[in-house]
Amino acid sequence: MRRAAPVCVAFSGGVDSSTLVAAAAAVLGPERVVAVTASSPMYCAEELAAARELAAGLGVRHVVVEADVLGEARITVNGPDRCYHCKGLILERLRAVAEVRGCAALIDGVNRDDLGDHRPGLRAAEERGVRHPLVEAGMGKADVRALARELGLDVWDRPANACLATRVPYGEPLTHETLTKVAAAEAVLGRLGFVECRVRHHGAVARIEVPADELETLLAMREAVVAGIRDAGFTYVALDLAGFRSGSMNEVLDERGEVD
Repeated sequence: MRRAAPVCVAFSGGVDSSTLVAAAAAVLGPERVVAVTASSPMYCAEELAAARELAAGLGVRHVVVEADVLGEARITVNGPDRCYHCKGLILERLRAVAEVRGCAALIDGVNRDDLGDHRPGLRAAEERGVRHPLVEAGMGKADVRALARELGLDVWDRPANACLATRVPYGEPLTHETLTKVAAAEAVLGRLGFVECRVRHHGAVARIEVPADELETLLAMREAVVAGIRDAGFTYVALDLAGFRSGSMNEVLDERGEVD
């Protein structure tokens, strides 16, 4: 990062990007770091608030840019390449900030463990010259969490998250209403104590994913779960017996990244 300073960090507020911002501030000094967060309906408002708080605590400049991802048809049609177009749009906004602020590099919090799944957004980043310092350092998720803890970041054990669009099956259009329902339903589970969870949107059906060892706990709260998910706007509530797994919507894709 010293060779790339000053740097602009794509900052979501999650563990990876938070660790990168903190490390950059420690190595370069806060005045040589700009953290940029894209405000988008794809993310919960709580994540933006957490990003603001962490940036303020580190003393780095924090810039929030609006990203109207739902105004782009190639994104809202929700094909398997959705992430490529969405990430590209957001990175263009971030790159503009980097240029105005005189930053030599735009970097993000991608780590080594992110390289294996279907992630077309990585291609969008590569095309725009975004660097991945955590990957360059050979760091996986466990390494990042260890560093975050060493740096004293409260987010070190925060569960991994992904944009709300990953809760919607490919081919089902993305709308504000759909994303709002998903966010509200997951907030219900959060209030009931489920830290790592997903609510997948299948029309009127909410398919809940929690870790396999928490299935019995959720079933013991069945009435509260059903009432809360219905209040969020779903008619039917289903529990995925396979348990939580990141990227489960990609299970329908073939080796070419197309819906099988």
